[in-house]
Amino acid sequence: MGKKFDRITIDPELMNGQPCIRNMRLTVRRVVEAVALYPDWQNLREEYPELEKEDIRQALEFAATNLDTQTMHLEVA
Repeated sequence: MGKKFDRITIDPELMNGQPCIRNMRLTVRRVVEAVALYPDWQNLREEYPELEKEDIRQALEFAATNLDTQTMHLEVA
């Protein structure tokens, strides 16, 4: 992880070591899922008032950075 993600924390004692936002019980994965459900960030922040804009940005960047090394095989419809 060459970039600095100062809002992403990983603690084996919290959420089974999944990457979280600022040591909260809110995983990066859940934030990315929420962005898909609430494309309007204002609605997203109403649902999750503890999230700050930079939390959301870093969660998305962290997810994108970590997908870089994975290959997914999808079936074509």
